[in-house]
Amino acid sequence: MHGLGNDFIVIDATKKPMPLDNATIARLSNRTTGIGFDQLLVVEPAGDDSVDFNYRIFNADGGEVEHCGNGARCFAVFVRRKGLSAKTDIPVRTFNGDIRLQVHGDDLVTVNMGVPNFDPASLPFSSNTAQNDYALTVADKTLSIGAVSMGNPHAVLLVDDTETAPVETLGPLIEAHTDFPRRVNAGFMQVIDDGHIALRVFERGVGETQACGTGACAAVAVGRKWGLLGSRVVADLRGGQLIIEWEGEGSDLLMTGPAAHVYDGTLEL
Repeated sequence: MHGLGNDFIVIDATKKPMPLDNATIARLSNRTTGIGFDQLLVVEPAGDDSVDFNYRIFNADGGEVEHCGNGARCFAVFVRRKGLSAKTDIPVRTFNGDIRLQVHGDDLVTVNMGVPNFDPASLPFSSNTAQNDYALTVADKTLSIGAVSMGNPHAVLLVDDTETAPVETLGPLIEAHTDFPRRVNAGFMQVIDDGHIALRVFERGVGETQACGTGACAAVAVGRKWGLLGSRVVADLRGGQLIIEWEGEGSDLLMTGPAAHVYDGTLEL
């Protein structure tokens, strides 16, 4: 499956556990010698009656991570396509909390991403106090970034033009910066106007992807914090557009976008 080109394999583990270890996931994610994917998504039974499913995400390097917004949309389409749920409003549990997935038609999904968390400890990020922006020294340059958790950690950098932004060089340096002990997703945001941004994201454990749902949410949250954006923003990513809606501090953030099924397959180990 894919969400705006951010591509996944999805495994139904509702009847028996998912059998892949981290090394196998990393081998399968290879686009030359494996299946090729940005993340692997796992559908597990709910642990209690407050949600319908448990949702787990593994990056291309095999490491498990907290959240994936594009994956959440694919998750919703997958469970309906496979007959695991007939609902259009689906509560699921992630590593860092519960989210709700609302399906519109066959392939458009709104994800309630919860309240953005600007507490540095939530990322985690090595700052004693929450600030609107932080100075981050990278490759002898001092960058001004915003930092926010959308259930997973994000650093957002304002750029004049995403097409010429140094994503390939600065992305991996920000991702692995020592101020982010669990690494971080690095977003490069261009503000077109208060309702429109362009964005590229270097995702931790993956590299640059065609789209990053949590990255778009983080960019809009930071842009709102900086006073640059309104409550409804269209985010242009390399794979397409997402709509992000956030009224501001204390309110839930909503992300709407498509999810696409590509093919079914059988994996022999």
